[in-house]
Amino acid sequence: MRLIQAFLAAILSFALSAGAAGQTSTSGSPNQQPATNSNAGGRQSAPKTASGPSQETGSSQAQQDQQKTEKEIQKQEQSQRILGVIPQFSTTSRQNAPPLTTGQKFHLFEKSSLDPFTFVAAGFQAGLGQATNEFPGYGQGAAGYGKRYGASLADQVSSNFFANFFYPWLLKEDPRYFRLGQGSIKHRIVYSLAQEFVCHTDRGGQSFNWSNVLGAFTSGGLSNAYYPKTDRGLGLTVSRSSIALLYGAAGGLVDEFWIDIHDKLFHKQR
Repeated sequence: MRLIQAFLAAILSFALSAGAAGQTSTSGSPNQQPATNSNAGGRQSAPKTASGPSQETGSSQAQQDQQKTEKEIQKQEQSQRILGVIPQFSTTSRQNAPPLTTGQKFHLFEKSSLDPFTFVAAGFQAGLGQATNEFPGYGQGAAGYGKRYGASLADQVSSNFFANFFYPWLLKEDPRYFRLGQGSIKHRIVYSLAQEFVCHTDRGGQSFNWSNVLGAFTSGGLSNAYYPKTDRGLGLTVSRSSIALLYGAAGGLVDEFWIDIHDKLFHKQR
């Protein structure tokens, strides 16, 4: 348990320092007036009728309004929950959504990792593992449950850290699921499954989802530090990482179709 706690503390410490570095703010002076022009004789030239300053002010104000609107939209997106319980923070229905900054990627990781559902899910997973005697090296009883709970929580936090923050920050990729929301069911299923290996980039366009794949295998490799000796090794690591990708693909299907299911259940029209 001490090893697991140290591992979680190291991840959160690195994330906090990187997130703070990314949350830099810029300030401008849109209302600053241009210098007055003068002629060679020192006389002030006649004022021009050009509307440069007002256009700059209007453009700056429009940019500020756009940034404010984008923050409000992201706040709404990162408050989405399935049935009001299961987080759906990393899903957007906007195919042209602006890329996330480093600070916003860190916030996505932080919000997902510290959400109460994460701790409840870890407890449920630990209870299921206790009932099926998964990882028998942990034993039974309260001590065995505590070890399983710590391992489950470490799995979730490390996977979230590498797939939603570290690799997206390092490789300039967007960790969100971009919901298609239209077209035939077959087309949307194929699109959803492909998103496990295709991502949007910060520069625009799409590329192979290195963040997702590397995140799964990095998290799987780190699990060898706290799993029982009988559940370590290259083969088991590859197996666990591959299963994690399959779970991610299933989660993508939920992200793609949940709004349709919700509207169907509650007879809502969009």
